[in-house]
Amino acid sequence: MAEVAEGLVADLIEAYKGFLANLPSWAQHFVELLLLVILVVAYCIFIWKLYRFISRKNFFGLNLNKYNKSNHPLTEKIIAGALYFLEYIIILPFLIFFWFAIFTFFLVLFTNNIEVNTILVIAAVIIAGIRMVAYYKEDLSKELAKLLPFNLLAIAMITPGFFNLERVIENFSKISIFFNEIIIYLLFIVCLEIILRFLDFIFSLFGLEEEGEEKEA
Repeated sequence: MAEVAEGLVADLIEAYKGFLANLPSWAQHFVELLLLVILVVAYCIFIWKLYRFISRKNFFGLNLNKYNKSNHPLTEKIIAGALYFLEYIIILPFLIFFWFAIFTFFLVLFTNNIEVNTILVIAAVIIAGIRMVAYYKEDLSKELAKLLPFNLLAIAMITPGFFNLERVIENFSKISIFFNEIIIYLLFIVCLEIILRFLDFIFSLFGLEEEGEEKEA
């Protein structure tokens, strides 16, 4: 896969250089800046969507329990538990992983001279940190979900070589490394969400969550 990705990137770079070669100097700079602006705007839109989505403890309203039509008390509880497991232990972690993958993709494009494994760790720490804080205080989680990714963008933009579109295209070849590590990070996200849900259940069972909210109020 890595060889295929490198070959594809080489073809893209050659096609891009061939396209620019037919343009005057001013048009070349215009095209480069336009493509970089589009990339930055796409990242900003993604972060805006990401923080509104991932910074909430319960961030999607599937409410699968509405499909529980059982009238028997025991059966109703069993079905409710199964639907809860499906919604928050299976579907939710995969959605988080989807956002994690896109976030990593952008970081790979924006960063320079940083190994993909390091970028994966950075992305995993940020996403995991946002999710953990979301169980404590959603307002703080929203601030983290906005602040950290935009700070990374600001750092990348002042780094020499950021406005080199060929470097961005070359970084596409690094994406293949992500797929070699994909299972590890998927398992990490699933395990983290299970632990957070379990702790949240324990706190709510003993009323600790409600007491904390009353004190803050």
